[in-house]
Amino acid sequence: MRKILFISKGLRSSSTRYRATDFFPLLKAAGWQPLHISDRRSLLVRMDILRTAAKVDAVVIVRRTYGHFFAKLLRQFSQQLIFTFDDAIFAKSSGAYSAGRERRFAVTLPLCDSIWAGNNYLADKARQFNSQVKTIPTALDPERYNIQIEKPSSTLDLVWIGSKSTKKHLITALPALEAAATSLPTLRLKIIADFSLESDKLEILPIQWSPESEAQELASAHIGIAPLPDNAFTRGKCGLKVLQYMAAGLPVISSPTGVNKDMVEHNISGLLAANNQEWVDAIQQLAQDASLRSTMGEAGQKRCHEHFTLAATFQKMLATLENPLNAPKSP
Repeated sequence: MRKILFISKGLRSSSTRYRATDFFPLLKAAGWQPLHISDRRSLLVRMDILRTAAKVDAVVIVRRTYGHFFAKLLRQFSQQLIFTFDDAIFAKSSGAYSAGRERRFAVTLPLCDSIWAGNNYLADKARQFNSQVKTIPTALDPERYNIQIEKPSSTLDLVWIGSKSTKKHLITALPALEAAATSLPTLRLKIIADFSLESDKLEILPIQWSPESEAQELASAHIGIAPLPDNAFTRGKCGLKVLQYMAAGLPVISSPTGVNKDMVEHNISGLLAANNQEWVDAIQQLAQDASLRSTMGEAGQKRCHEHFTLAATFQKMLATLENPLNAPKSP
């Protein structure tokens, strides 16, 4: 078996799951033995990375960028070096410019044989430093989310899934959600995350996220929401929560930001809302029409199956692994 090493922040990171470990069964079936090392930025871990890199056929860096010294060492020890990312890691999470992040990005990417970018915005940025870029979108197993479960009849549940790091995005939509609740007294917000919010105008149901329960919790809701402000960082988001909602058969209301505006087909699989009033209107429209919610949910599931499955995405990864191109090996 050929061996492939993935280097990431850690196994609990969502990027590690969706850019690496979810593909391990498919890699094994294709004759690759996947390995993983969590880069804790310690000397011992870095030495382990280099030792392992020298023994494998391919190394995939998941969202980590490096300074000149270690990046060049890793290039030297790696037979094939690939970089994969699904966020605008070259900018601050606020969207502001970061000289340090931009510098590490500019050091790491030219040393790689291939770049796997989560969307076209990220791909365009990567091409400034390396010509061997392929857009490989975030993907999932739709069947994992295809759960038949009875939804609450006494409430209309909006659902948002995420973490503390993206809490600020949900907060931007709270005034619109509260405004919608004034005319929809059964409206409830389910937050599947590691935090909750407070509101005296909208009932909020916090659910502790876990990989075992997330699919069932999503399937039991009525509408998935994905508010997202527009800036240099959010344009790099790869629409994971939108994919999860669609896979679970939920109609989606999303901001028209980045890849979300491409994933959500307006008036087909969901609604795009650019301001508070459009959010209120979208919630009211779906709240009042169960048939429309069902039709849009089915359209979203179909779109997931056609474009965003693990199997389809894996074929793009495999094509790079088995037919590597010779990218520049040094800046």
